[in-house]
Amino acid sequence: MRFLHTSDWHLGRSFHRVGMLGAQAEFIGHLVSTVREREVDAVVVSGDVYDRAVPPLPAVELFDDALHRLADLGVPTVMISGNHDSARRLGVGAGLMGRAGIHLRTEPSACGTPVLLPDAHGDVAFYGLPYLEPALVRDEFGVERAGHETVLAAAMDRVRADLAARPAGTRSVVLAHAFVTGGEPSDSERDIAVGGVASVPAAVFDGVDYVALGHLHGCQTLTDRVRYSGSPLPYSFSEAGHRKSMWLVDLAADGSVTAERVDCPVPRPLARIRGPLEELLADPALAPHEEAWVEATLTDPVRPADPMARLAERFPHTLALVFDPDRPPDDPDVSYARRLAGRDDQQIAEDFVAHVRGTGPDAHERTVLRDAFDAVRADEAVGEVAR
Repeated sequence: MRFLHTSDWHLGRSFHRVGMLGAQAEFIGHLVSTVREREVDAVVVSGDVYDRAVPPLPAVELFDDALHRLADLGVPTVMISGNHDSARRLGVGAGLMGRAGIHLRTEPSACGTPVLLPDAHGDVAFYGLPYLEPALVRDEFGVERAGHETVLAAAMDRVRADLAARPAGTRSVVLAHAFVTGGEPSDSERDIAVGGVASVPAAVFDGVDYVALGHLHGCQTLTDRVRYSGSPLPYSFSEAGHRKSMWLVDLAADGSVTAERVDCPVPRPLARIRGPLEELLADPALAPHEEAWVEATLTDPVRPADPMARLAERFPHTLALVFDPDRPPDDPDVSYARRLAGRDDQQIAEDFVAHVRGTGPDAHERTVLRDAFDAVRADEAVGEVAR
């Protein structure tokens, strides 16, 4: 069976104030053409179809158009909700859509119930594991302490139990939306850390033939059988080095996997340039970036006049301007943002305690802080579900 693995469409998202709906529509057209031209048997979409729980109407219309075009091809599609999606909204009409070959998996309780798609060698069982917010699904899976690894392990126990009851030789594909250890994140993914831990080991998914992951925006191979497709378009300058693509996966009769990257069309390349303003304006080596979307970091010791207007004369698609003067690390004028770069909420809170009290938090206080951050995350998740 040949299937196309994609994820993280984020329909409705902009890129630094630039609307991406046209580029997203071009991607959908490219997806449909790839399905037709490469004789794809199924499409899997591993979450974050939309960029937010209540997407704008044009994004919904584009999603509707994508579903109609895929259904018209007669190629089944299996799709899960991600942490940006409202699972309840995305799952509306799932029963009816299933009759047209569009299989939406948004309910945690259905993790062990596959979509069965046959080929010449028998059935392939596609198991959809939507994003599992630990605080919201701990009762469903009967786990004592909510955490990503525990709830995903419980969901995979259901998958393996169902697979074991099926005829020998049944092949299996799992769709999941999670941060798996070894994956490389970017700045455009929403944090899903719980208890200070965001990632889960790839071994959680042992026992299946292929794991189609979503959440991280870079296309990545963790093992031959565990892969991220990444987002089809860039959503932050941290993705400047990404090659945007999908995985075209061939699943053989014996469950062996071969995969090919299929490039996605992007409206412009991304470029991150750094240095004093005058050097950026004069450096001939930067000529290839003149038509790119640009993030410029100025290192001038004193902020120059009209930097954005001057940059735009050479780089008309400059979207982001950062000031990072070259100063020694102990300079008192080093910005607060620079001091906090790369630190998570827990670390910032612990540093604040140390600053106002003179000593950092003890083990009990660190647990209290961690539980407080987890409670806020859970409240936000409940709020999105209720909206």
